[in-house]
Amino acid sequence: MEQLSLLFSGWRWQDMLDIVFNAYILFRLYVLFRGTHVLRVLMAVVAMWIIGRSANAMGLVITNWVMQGVITVATFMIIIVFRNEISGVVRTRSLRFFLWGIPRAQINTPVRLITDTVVELARSKIGALIVMPLKTGVDSIIASGVEINAALSREMLMNIFWPGAPLHDGAAVIQRGKITRAGTILPLSQNRNLASKYGTRHRAALGLTEQSDALVIVVSEERGRVSLVKDSQIHEIRDPDKIETLIKQYTGGSEPAKEMRRQTRELLAAAMICLLCTTGLWLSFSRGMETLANYEVPIEFMNPDKKMNIIDASASRSRLLISGARPLVNALTLDQMSIKVSLDGTSVGKNKLTITRQNVQLPPGIRLKQIEPDQVEVILDTIAEKQVPVQADFSGKLPDGLIMTSISVSPETVNISCGELSLNTITTVFTEKIALDNLTASGVVHVALVMSPATLRPDDKYKKVQVRYTISERPRDDGSES
Repeated sequence: MEQLSLLFSGWRWQDMLDIVFNAYILFRLYVLFRGTHVLRVLMAVVAMWIIGRSANAMGLVITNWVMQGVITVATFMIIIVFRNEISGVVRTRSLRFFLWGIPRAQINTPVRLITDTVVELARSKIGALIVMPLKTGVDSIIASGVEINAALSREMLMNIFWPGAPLHDGAAVIQRGKITRAGTILPLSQNRNLASKYGTRHRAALGLTEQSDALVIVVSEERGRVSLVKDSQIHEIRDPDKIETLIKQYTGGSEPAKEMRRQTRELLAAAMICLLCTTGLWLSFSRGMETLANYEVPIEFMNPDKKMNIIDASASRSRLLISGARPLVNALTLDQMSIKVSLDGTSVGKNKLTITRQNVQLPPGIRLKQIEPDQVEVILDTIAEKQVPVQADFSGKLPDGLIMTSISVSPETVNISCGELSLNTITTVFTEKIALDNLTASGVVHVALVMSPATLRPDDKYKKVQVRYTISERPRDDGSES
């Protein structure tokens, strides 16, 4: 569980968006090409990629190299060998279908009506070619014919295939209770082993089922026989009573609600597999691009007691060993990282505080490997006040012949606050250095106080004091010789 937690630690919302977006693209490719040879080859490529990654993880160098070569060749094969299917999908699908359209199998199709019409056509020896698309659809394969989108009826089908009618030589496409297209020309099969008794209609029906999962009903004009063509197989029907049963078997028309649930489960399973594959791909790339880096980050002490002061700390920075994707680590700056240690529960004197992962704040996508040092010793003291005298601090030497006869500081004493331990050692506060070299006459200067140690704090009104000094000429020595 801990390994799983570390694997998914540091995820950003950008990573989730990246995975979901690409999973949806993969799902759309499945929807567009499901049931076609393109999807089967793509699934084989994915399987080889998984084998290659597993071989790389296990140190199987040759197997990984072979898989990479096969995947490269297979990619070019998909583009060259299946270019017609790919271009057909791109050419015939609308933008709306590309984004979210889902082709459904034959649902609520009046199979009995189709059966009765087909039997009557066969009895009258009227040739017919009826296409019933299933999961993959046929728009990417056939784009000819006339779009009519007419309600399905016996009379409409009879009129379409009636000898001499403008559309009788082509195929009629039936989907969800409507005749969507008529007069459609189907691709002919190139199967050289097809029996000579089968004419152009059978060869066209076979050619379509070689490229899709559609069900095609063929009525022979010469023999008055009905054939069902599915999955590149021609099934001649001698008993008219079996036509309806077989159509329902192939299209799921016997239980439309059950068929709808089955398709929904299939699409949900495909969506989950696409999400898992994309997540695995993201983890593979992100971990494969992982790099390490060291940063020295300042330690911030939080929640200090207002009555206490930090006298000393054993460390002001900690070195962090971090890992993450190379682009994220390269773009990292110090202001994006922090170490915050709480002083809650500390007392006067020495306190040993531990720095844990919870004290370290890092950007999403960056993982913490090590903290050094992971402990810091802090010396705390209570704040106290004391009144101490102020002493002017002079430097240098007065010009020759001059002496300083008096010095006064105003105020003479100031209130200071500091840690109680440090405050006991302070007896005087000095001013900043006052240079004597250039002083030739009495005067007044305002100078700041020197706070040593740095934790010493004076009252705000005593940040500067006034030093008044008197300078006079040095008395001459008038002694005489005896």
